[in-house]
Amino acid sequence: MPICPAVACATSGPSSVVAVKKVVQQARVEPGLNPVKVSQAAADLKQFCLQNAQHDPLLTGVSSNPFRPQKVCSFL
Repeated sequence: MPICPAVACATSGPSSVVAVKKVVQQARVEPGLNPVKVSQAAADLKQFCLQNAQHDPLLTGVSSNPFRPQKVCSFL
């Protein structure tokens, strides 16, 4: 039984060969990766966000907006 994704097996031609090559390449890379538990990844992400929160302008805001149009009103 050949190993290939349903999309690659459903089509024929050069595009299916490229798709199968990508699957084979991914299968060769995956054994070298160390799996990380989702809970550990979430904890690491939370720690990173908390450590860098003071530098995040979306959280702290900006003192002034340099792109705001200057308002000059003069009544004559």
